[in-house]
Amino acid sequence: MASRVQINVGKVPVGGDAPISVQSMTNTDTRDAEATLGQIRSLATYGCEMVRVAVPDEEAVQALRLIAAESPLPVIADIHFRAQLALDSIGAGASGLRINPGNIGSEEKVRQIVETAGLTAVPIRIGVNAGSLPGKMQALAKTEPARALAETVLEYVGMLEGFGYRNFKVSAKSSSVRETIDANLTLAEAMDYPIHLGVTEAGTRWAGGIKSAVGIGALLAQGVGDTIRVSLTGDPVEEVRVAYEILQSLGLRKRGPSLISCPTCGRTEIDIETLALEVERRLEGHRSSFEVAVMGCVVNGPGEARRADYGIAGGKGEGLIFAHGEPLRKVPADKLVDALFEEIEKTTRRR
Repeated sequence: MASRVQINVGKVPVGGDAPISVQSMTNTDTRDAEATLGQIRSLATYGCEMVRVAVPDEEAVQALRLIAAESPLPVIADIHFRAQLALDSIGAGASGLRINPGNIGSEEKVRQIVETAGLTAVPIRIGVNAGSLPGKMQALAKTEPARALAETVLEYVGMLEGFGYRNFKVSAKSSSVRETIDANLTLAEAMDYPIHLGVTEAGTRWAGGIKSAVGIGALLAQGVGDTIRVSLTGDPVEEVRVAYEILQSLGLRKRGPSLISCPTCGRTEIDIETLALEVERRLEGHRSSFEVAVMGCVVNGPGEARRADYGIAGGKGEGLIFAHGEPLRKVPADKLVDALFEEIEKTTRRR
C-alpha cells in the first residue's frame, strides 16, 4: 500500500522509495521573521526535514520572503480561506503549500492556486481535518467519520487531477486515533499519492506522544505513510524527537541513540529510574546511532546489556559496565553513569 508517486518539497523527496521524512510546524508569529528563523534552525538541529509556517495575512507573506530565503529547511506555507495568500506565498519563495480546497473558496480559486503552483513546480498538500469537513459530509461524519474524512480527501484529489495537476500529497487527520487510522488505510487503498500522517490536536508531550505513536505507528507498520508530523502542545522540537522515536522503534529511520531500560521489580537493588533518566538526559547531546541499556538486576540485566552497544547492569550498591557484548568492570552505584559515558566517548573519539 506504499505510495508509488514521488514529489519533492524543496530538495526533500516524499513518497515512492524515499525515506519517511519528519516535519514540524513553527509556533512563533510568522510575522516575526527572526524568531521564526531561530525556531526553524533549532528544529533543523534535531533532524527536522521540512517545516510549515502559518501565513494568515500579507504581513506574514512579507516575512515569508526572508524566512524562505534563509531557512535551512524547505518552508511550507499553511493557508486558509484566502487564495491570494497562497499565490503570494509562492511568489515569496515557499517550497510548498498546505491548503484545504474546501475552505479556500470557489473551485476557480483552487484552480488559480494549482495553475500557479504548476508553473513554479511548487507541491501542494491537500490537508483535511475531521473538524473542517464540508457541509455535505456532516451527516455521514456522524455515523462514519473516517469514511467522511477519506471521501472528502478523494474528492479534492479528483479536483486537482481534473486541473491536470499531480504534484501533491494528502493528509487526513483527526484527533481520534481510530478515525485517523481508518481514513488513511482507505486512502492508501484508493490512490498512489504520498500520504502525510499525523494525529491532529494530539495533546501534550505525554498524552499526545502516546496518541501519535499509536496512530502514526499503526499506519507505518502497515506500510502506509511517507512523511509525518507529531502534533504536540509546546516546543515543536519535542515533535521531532518523538517522531524519530516512532520511526526508530519500527526500524524505519535511525537518528541518535536509543535507550532501553527495565521497568524494575522487587529484585531491583539500585535506583534504576534515576539512572535511566540521567542517561537519557546525557544522550540528548549525541547524534550517532547506538543502543544503551540500563538494567536493574542479574536476571535480565547482563543479557539485555550485552545485546546493546553499551550497558549498565545494576546490583546492590554497584553495577557492571558492558560495551559491545563484553563486561568491562564493576563500578560503585554513584559512578555508573560517568563510567558508561567514558566508554561511549572512547568509541566516539576512535570514530
